[in-house]
Amino acid sequence: MGFTAEYGLFLAKCVTLVVAVLAIVIFIVSQRSKAKQSPGELVIREPGKEYKQLQKRLEQALIEPTAQKLWLKTEKQKEKTRIKEEKQQAKAGTFAVKPVLFLLSFKGSMDAHEVETLRKEVSAVLSAAKPGDEVLLKLESPGGVVHGYGLAASQLQRFRDHGIPLTAVVDKVAASGGYMMACVANHIVAAPFSIIGSIGVVAQIPNIHRLLKKNDIDVELHTAGQYKRTLTMLGENSEEGRDKFRQDLDETHQLFKAFVSDMRPSLDIDSVATGEHWYGKQALEKGLIDEIATSDAWIIERMQQFRLLSLSYARRKTFIERFTQSGATAVEKAALKLWQRGQKPLL
Repeated sequence: MGFTAEYGLFLAKCVTLVVAVLAIVIFIVSQRSKAKQSPGELVIREPGKEYKQLQKRLEQALIEPTAQKLWLKTEKQKEKTRIKEEKQQAKAGTFAVKPVLFLLSFKGSMDAHEVETLRKEVSAVLSAAKPGDEVLLKLESPGGVVHGYGLAASQLQRFRDHGIPLTAVVDKVAASGGYMMACVANHIVAAPFSIIGSIGVVAQIPNIHRLLKKNDIDVELHTAGQYKRTLTMLGENSEEGRDKFRQDLDETHQLFKAFVSDMRPSLDIDSVATGEHWYGKQALEKGLIDEIATSDAWIIERMQQFRLLSLSYARRKTFIERFTQSGATAVEKAALKLWQRGQKPLL
């Protein structure tokens, strides 16, 4: 029994040492890779071509095996003829160039840190867009911090300032800060059961002053400026501080309402800026959106009219960044699930 205990202790020490060494190595490697990493790159895809390839594969599968060879031969001949005609049109200067529909995607978190990639994607589109081109933003966000989503909405405003039509499509949720972004678009499309609206402001802060006081723990807070701090977590809060805190919330709400009104002047802002959310069809009746459809249906309908280009700015992440981000994402998803269970019916 003594030998087993000693061996277990020795094994535990070895494992601890190996884990510590691995942690140090990983940290050094991540720091070096962070220093050497490229700023990022713009990834471009053509969903139209991908869709047509899927369509052809399915068409081929539906044909009897004995007739597939003939079908493939016919399709190759059609493709050769098409390419030849396009070359001839290009030489003659009669080649019709389709306008481009740029596809962007924004899946927002609470702190809206995705705005860093959004601004690069917006800049890329603005640098290359031609008259007749449009932008489609697939948007998903339950909202978050005011300054983060305010900046994200301002990035989308750049399209309007340059006269480039912007359509926002919401398949799941665009609430609060998410709707602040959506309302910048010239046209808002939403799925029937997507969550829209929640034009309101919320803030909360725990206060453990009585617990600290009960245990004879003093907290000192010194400020210069009457309202440098209104409510605190550790100190004793006053009615004056609470009033000022509520006043700040109300002012933020008024700014939010004014922004939505400027973007959608036909909207009865007082009837929808109550903090409530609505499903897609209800939002259409209230004027919060313009059309009911999913992003897939909306895009496929425009494949003949536009050339589709999907843009996403990708930055290489270090191991530490990937690890911490995955953990933060898991926590955020868990918090969102709890909120959904408490606030919305389950289907």
